[in-house]
Amino acid sequence: MSTVNQASRREHRVSVRSLARAKRRGEPFSMLTAYDHAFARIFDAAGIDVLLVGDSLANVVQGLDTTLPVTLDEMIYHTRLVARAATRALVVGDMPFGSFQGSPERAVESAIRMVKEGGAQAVKLEGGVGAAETIRRIVGTDVPVMGHVGLTPQSVHRMGGYRVQGRGDAGRERLLADARAVEEAGAFAVVLEGMPADLAREITAELAIPTIGIGAGAACDGQVLVMHDLLGLNDWSPSFVKQYADLGALASKAARAFADDVASRKFPGDEHCYR
Repeated sequence: MSTVNQASRREHRVSVRSLARAKRRGEPFSMLTAYDHAFARIFDAAGIDVLLVGDSLANVVQGLDTTLPVTLDEMIYHTRLVARAATRALVVGDMPFGSFQGSPERAVESAIRMVKEGGAQAVKLEGGVGAAETIRRIVGTDVPVMGHVGLTPQSVHRMGGYRVQGRGDAGRERLLADARAVEEAGAFAVVLEGMPADLAREITAELAIPTIGIGAGAACDGQVLVMHDLLGLNDWSPSFVKQYADLGALASKAARAFADDVASRKFPGDEHCYR
C-alpha cells in the first residue's frame, strides 16, 4: 500500500493537501491514467493515489497520432466515467488542446466544466511561463491546477516531434523557468515529462510543490504511467516504461479461444443457457 494511501486513511480521499504532505515527508506517490469506469475502479481499489484522465486517450483509446484532436466534450465524458468509480483517488482531468489557449476566460470556463460536468477534483494543463497567467486565473476560481512542463505533447509541432527537452544550458534554464512559473502561479503539483533525470532532480529539490515524473528519472515526488503502457495494451511503448502485465496477449488468447469454441459449437454449452 502506498504511503499516501496510508496517510489518507483519516481523510477518506487523497487530496491536494495529501500530496503536499507526501512531498514534505519524502513519501512517493503513484498516478495512473484511466479513461473508463472499469479500470478506474480497479486502480482506485488497488491504492493508486491519483487517477489522471489524460488527453492521451486520443492515442490509446481513439487511435490518433497526436493528442491535438481530442475535444473538451470528450474529455468531460471520460472524466465523468472515472469520477464515478473513484472513492479515494484524486481525479484529475486533462485540459485538451484548444480548451485553455487563446484567453484566460476560455480556460476558466473549460476548467469549471471539467469540475461541474466531469466530476474532476483538479485539472491539468500543459505549459510553463506562457501558461502562468492562465493557471493563476483558474486557481482564482478555486479549481486546483496541476502543471505540466518539459515534453508537452500538445506542442508536438513546435518541438518537431516527441523529443527529450531540457538538454544544453539554454534548455535547462528554460525548463527551470517554466517550473518556477507554474509554482508561482499557484499550481499544486507539476508533471515533469521527457527531461534528463538530473534536471528533474534539481527542479524537484527547488520546488515546494510535488513533481510527478514520466520519463524524468526516479527523483520526482511521484510517478505516472499511461495505463496501456503499464498493462501491455500498446503495440509500442517508450523506453522509460516498465510493463507490469501483458494484458494484450491475454486478451488475444481469450478472444481466440472464444472464436474457436464458437466455430466448434462448444460455446454456448448447456451450462451457459437460460432455463
